[in-house]
Amino acid sequence: MIKIKEMGWNFDNSYIALPKIFYSKIDLNPVCCPETVIFNKNLSKSLGLNRDALESEKGVYILSGSKEAKDGAYIAEAYAGHQFGYFTMLGDGRAVLIGEQITPSGERYDIQLKGSGKTPYSRGGDGRAVLGPMIREYIISEAMNGLGIPTTRSLAVIKTGEIVHREEEKQGAILTRVASSHVRFGTFQYAARFGNLDDVKALADYCINRHYNYIKNDSNKYINFLKEIIKIHAFLVAKWQTVGFIHGVMNTDNMTISGETIDYGPCAFMDVYNPDTVFSSIDINGRYAYSKQPVMAQWNLCRFAETLLPLLHDDRDMAIKIAEKEIAKFSDLFYEEWMRIMRFKLGIFNEELQDRDLIENLLSMMKKFKEDYTNTFLSLTFNEDIEKDMFKSEEFKDWYKSWQERLKRQSKTKEEAYELMSKSNPVVIPRNHRVEEAIEAADKGDFEVMKKLLYVVSSPYEHSKEHKEYSKIPKASNCPYRTFCGT
Repeated sequence: MIKIKEMGWNFDNSYIALPKIFYSKIDLNPVCCPETVIFNKNLSKSLGLNRDALESEKGVYILSGSKEAKDGAYIAEAYAGHQFGYFTMLGDGRAVLIGEQITPSGERYDIQLKGSGKTPYSRGGDGRAVLGPMIREYIISEAMNGLGIPTTRSLAVIKTGEIVHREEEKQGAILTRVASSHVRFGTFQYAARFGNLDDVKALADYCINRHYNYIKNDSNKYINFLKEIIKIHAFLVAKWQTVGFIHGVMNTDNMTISGETIDYGPCAFMDVYNPDTVFSSIDINGRYAYSKQPVMAQWNLCRFAETLLPLLHDDRDMAIKIAEKEIAKFSDLFYEEWMRIMRFKLGIFNEELQDRDLIENLLSMMKKFKEDYTNTFLSLTFNEDIEKDMFKSEEFKDWYKSWQERLKRQSKTKEEAYELMSKSNPVVIPRNHRVEEAIEAADKGDFEVMKKLLYVVSSPYEHSKEHKEYSKIPKASNCPYRTFCGT
């Protein structure tokens, strides 16, 4: 065993107090030649971990799932879920929860190894992951954190030194993922389908105590629990929409009770604004297109609410009415948060009824002229790139006049408005071509491209020359960009 003081592990494994149906103990699947690709020094410090020890040979063996950390849990969590509308049994098929780290500030985080080998939930798979998708998750999760969007984080990527067989031979890798928890909508679906009411209640009480402690003594705590989950996901998806993020696989097993973005498989950021944008190669019907993300979040919330019905009211009909009433609030909650952020992106501090028209007219023009989503707002912020076709149109000139008049009607100065815009419009997003460049270089053993990209996407509102370079859009291509559920 590795000494706890040496690494900084401070585990308090509360999840294993749940009924045994929720997890399975896992034996390690050691790898032959683990090697660190990237290690998140700032995150390790906030977790209270010893950076030098974790980057040592002993530390790498722990982060590769080849040795156990003292007092670790080493479990795989069971869950189910609707995948593209169809219910199926799932679970951590290639992940192991090392344990729940208590940080110096008293916060609790799951430390999970993704790609660590077979579990009882592997469903015939090898339980391994490959280097490219693990780097993708590291980059995009850290970019989301920089954008201020709730997300799981990435502590490390470790090459295993082993070959993983997919369509072709790939380099194996393991991601160390950090999350407030890994409890999903699908965990509740699993409890409701394969357990009993006591199991659902135990899970709900656990999540309330862990994530929503302030409602644990409420007389209607399960109703309030549902309300909290609806609210945080309305806010989460609104934030996705305002930066052009497309998750790609919004299945119920990829929606967390903590409200964090999780499972960065076929996700990507939109360049040219088009509400119908789909990146996932498997989403052939556009179920999770950019414009449909709010609707699908609400659909997922309905599936979650169904699992809570026996806890909401003893009478099922009354429970359904309660759930429907609360879920119906999602649209307004989403819209209010989306409008708040979009106003900020245009330097607007207060509310007027015609603001929605102002915002939607701009988006309509962006679609018509095929303008880049992120850079259009940057251009408005800094009055740059005014030679774009859209900016020369009469339609835009009329819109611009209306926008300037709107800014004059608020009490804040124009300087304050543009300051708000600069804080609300990122210079950099993890553009798809940049992410692919980083992955391609890493596959060849060059990790500097990835590190440079990570540096800029981790501080996306910094207006430096280097950040400006990373804001450039890719060359036009006849082939639409596609991402894959890489393993």
